[in-house]
Amino acid sequence: MRLTALPAFEDNYIWVLRDGPRALVVDPGDAAPVLAAAGEGLRPEAILLTHHHADHCGGVPTLLERWPGLPVFAPDDARIGLACERVGDGARLRLLERDVDVIAVPGHTRSHVAYRIDGHLFCGDTLFSLGCGRLFEGTPAQMHDSLLRLAALPGDTRVCCGHEYTLANAAFACEVEPGNAALRARRAEAVAQRASDRPTLPAVLDGERACNPFLRCAVPEVRQAAARRLGRDPADEVETFANLRAWKDEFRA
Repeated sequence: MRLTALPAFEDNYIWVLRDGPRALVVDPGDAAPVLAAAGEGLRPEAILLTHHHADHCGGVPTLLERWPGLPVFAPDDARIGLACERVGDGARLRLLERDVDVIAVPGHTRSHVAYRIDGHLFCGDTLFSLGCGRLFEGTPAQMHDSLLRLAALPGDTRVCCGHEYTLANAAFACEVEPGNAALRARRAEAVAQRASDRPTLPAVLDGERACNPFLRCAVPEVRQAAARRLGRDPADEVETFANLRAWKDEFRA
């Protein structure tokens, strides 16, 4: 299968996973990039939505005008006002003759889901390369648990995030863990990728476990960074995570 990241808006990616012309389209906030790809032979067979935000699902009505009856799969959330099949944690779909597993990952939104197919993880705005999503609706405990679920997947999983945030996330991660050599190497790689107008994604999960502070709340150096801001040791990994997320919210490189 061939993976393509279609840029949209300022920093979104619409993900397309293809088997020949047949394709799954993930989080099409804008229809135009998908329609352009269709002009080059793309034939969507299903749309997968991770959450209700317009920059992830706003293009679906236009795509359904172009392909009436195209199946749409989405979390069970009334704010996604589309005719679609609602999916939840543990559901397994069969698309393009492959299994697609659904994983509930609340935190960024309360109903957010991720999809895993053939070693690819489409995680929307939950896990970013070197970062994680803002907590618009969920609690730190929910988001921390969601990230742990994703971090437990096989290390060669390709992490297909919803936004190109890697450089900004790298600046923050280096503040948290400046001595992390793997992180410095990943940051240099991302700088080179963006300098040549290439995506920094998909990331590889093993690399995220080695570099992403939000997946490393049990690591002494990360806990110590949180402790310096708290003025005491964090009570547990959830408090470490909550402190990091609040720090990131106000961080400016």
